[in-house]
Amino acid sequence: MCDKKYTPADFKSDQEIRWCPGCGDHAIIASVQRAMAEINIPKEDWAVISGIGCSSRFPYYMNTYGFHTIHGRAAAIATGVKCANSKLKVIQISGDGDATAIGGNHFIHALRRNIDLTMLLFNNKIYGLTKGQYSPTSEYGKKTKTSPYGTFEKPFKPLQLALGAQARFIARSIDTSINLTKDIIIEANKHKGTSLVEILQNCVIYNDGAHKYVTDRENARDRQIILKHGKPMLFGKNNDKGLILNSKGKLTVVEIGKHGVKLSDILVHDAHCLDPHIHWLLTNMEAPALPVALGVIRSVEDNAYNEELEKQIVNVKQSSKIKCMNDLLHQGDTWEVK
Repeated sequence: MCDKKYTPADFKSDQEIRWCPGCGDHAIIASVQRAMAEINIPKEDWAVISGIGCSSRFPYYMNTYGFHTIHGRAAAIATGVKCANSKLKVIQISGDGDATAIGGNHFIHALRRNIDLTMLLFNNKIYGLTKGQYSPTSEYGKKTKTSPYGTFEKPFKPLQLALGAQARFIARSIDTSINLTKDIIIEANKHKGTSLVEILQNCVIYNDGAHKYVTDRENARDRQIILKHGKPMLFGKNNDKGLILNSKGKLTVVEIGKHGVKLSDILVHDAHCLDPHIHWLLTNMEAPALPVALGVIRSVEDNAYNEELEKQIVNVKQSSKIKCMNDLLHQGDTWEVK
């Protein structure tokens, strides 16, 4: 925190935003800037790192430090930034292709190592910048310029991929849910370690309506469930639907007041549970059978890689016999040339 009270406008650069009108990125950057204003630390203490893609123009539009890197390498550069200067708050911006295709290896290892940074993964299920090829998250059968007869690949589910990589913090939001995204980013910022936030984002040009079944305003409350730690898993227009585990260990939708179902029967969300089983089930929910899980799904404490690295460096310095360059040059076997 600092004495100055920041506003979202303080984090806007003087660059003209060149995303397409109606692109979900506009709403996401508004959420990020509002979150930064509420966190209220100096803008010079932020670093926004991106890869390649429409979303990766992000650093140009932020009045913070930033680095527009190369395709798939945002996680690697963000890791280096955090390890070089752990005082910086690092936000990594990636699309579904940038993170899970060419950047897949960096993505899973940043999560496994638990670098103290926040990853925002914009998932529009398409390659937008390169004009509409299918991505690793495109749905089965999707017809695109590179799959004119439909894909026959099973798509990645980014949050399940993250859980497989031992992610400690995972969350999901929707581009147009500005306040929800803002609140999640604030929670992600508090978490020590890698925080992954998947944001379901719309590409109005090459994949318009990719998430329309979930985002449709008229039916959104029946098709989304916003999870809150310690609260019952309730949703619906009347907030009378909920989730239980059936006899087969699967999540099932029930309605309070029907078939003897009581509020006490509804599962209570435990984001801090070390066992990821329920978190896995929540990330796997899909409409229309089940609502799509939004909010913070998992948040468990663990050692952050960059902090452990700094401790190790201090310990090695203290125990090492090498204190200067002269010590280094004269260690081990030495000899004189006459």
